Amino acid sequence: MRNVSAVALKLPQRAEVWLFDCGEATQHQIQHTDLRISQLRRIFITHLHGDHLYGLMGLLATCGMAGHAQPIDIYGPTTLDEYVRMSAQLSRLRLAEHIQVRTVQPGTIYEDEEFVVSCQPLRHRVPAFGYRVTEKERPGRFNVERAHELNIPPGPLYGRLKRGETVTLADGRTINGAELCAPPEQGRAFAYCTDTMYCENSVALARATDVLVHEATFVNEDEELAQQSMHSTAADAARVAQQAQVRQLVITHISPRYALGNSFTPDELLSQARAVFPQTIIAHDFMTLEIPRRVLRAEA
Repeated sequence: MRNVSAVALKLPQRAEVWLFDCGEATQHQIQHTDLRISQLRRIFITHLHGDHLYGLMGLLATCGMAGHAQPIDIYGPTTLDEYVRMSAQLSRLRLAEHIQVRTVQPGTIYEDEEFVVSCQPLRHRVPAFGYRVTEKERPGRFNVERAHELNIPPGPLYGRLKRGETVTLADGRTINGAELCAPPEQGRAFAYCTDTMYCENSVALARATDVLVHEATFVNEDEELAQQSMHSTAADAARVAQQAQVRQLVITHISPRYALGNSFTPDELLSQARAVFPQTIIAHDFMTLEIPRRVLRAEA
C-alpha cells in the first residue's frame, strides 16, 4: 500500500525535518515514525494538486495547537500563498506569525552555512517545481593528538588549522593546517522530482545526486496515458537517473491501477526502471533510506 506524496528529509546534525509535499493524512503517517513534528522547519510543495497538498493545512493546525516554537518556511508555486491564506480564513484557523509562505523562482531558494536548496520548473498540467538539496563540503577531522605532539597551543589557532589555513607559531614554526586534517567529506545531494514528464530540468536537478526520488506513475505500456496526463513512465524516471548519473533512484507516485491482481503490478514498474538504470528501488510507506557521507580523496 502506498499513500499519497510526502517525503521527509531528516537532518539529525541540526535536529530538523524538511518535508517535500504534504498529501492527505501526512501528519497521521508521521505519528507512526520516529519523526517529530516539533522539528519540522521547512516544507517544499511541488504543485497544487490535492495528492501533494491536502495534508498541509491539517499539519499546520496541529503545529499551532502543539505550540510549535520554531519558524516554519513553506516553499511552492505562486498560488500556494493564496491557498494557505484562504484555507486558514475559511476554516477560522489562526496561523502562527512564524509560518511564512515563500514563492519560488528557478534557481537557489535557500542557503545557509551547510545547505543549498534550488528548484527548477517541471513539465506538468499545472505549474510544478522539482527541488534539489545540496550539502556543502565539510572539512575532515582535525587531528588534536598530533597537534598536541607538535606543542601547538590550543585556542584560536586550532580553529584556523581546522579550516586548513597555514599559521606561524610564536616560536617561528610554520604549520600547514591541511596536514593536520583528514580528507574533507563531500557534501551529499538529494533531488525530488514529481509530478512531471521527462524533461531536461529533472536531469539538471538530479545531476550527480546521491538519491533521486522521481515519479514513475505508469508502466511503459501505458506511455500514451503518461503523455496525456503529463506524468512519467518507469523508463522515463530511469532515463533521468541514467543521464544525471545519480547513485540511487527511488521511484514513487505509482498509479493505483497497478494494484496486485491487475495486468501490471508495481514489480513490473521496478523491472522496467531497472532495465534502464539498475540502481533503482521502489518506495513504500515508511521506507527509510540513509544517505552516507563520502570522503574526498586526498591529492598526491
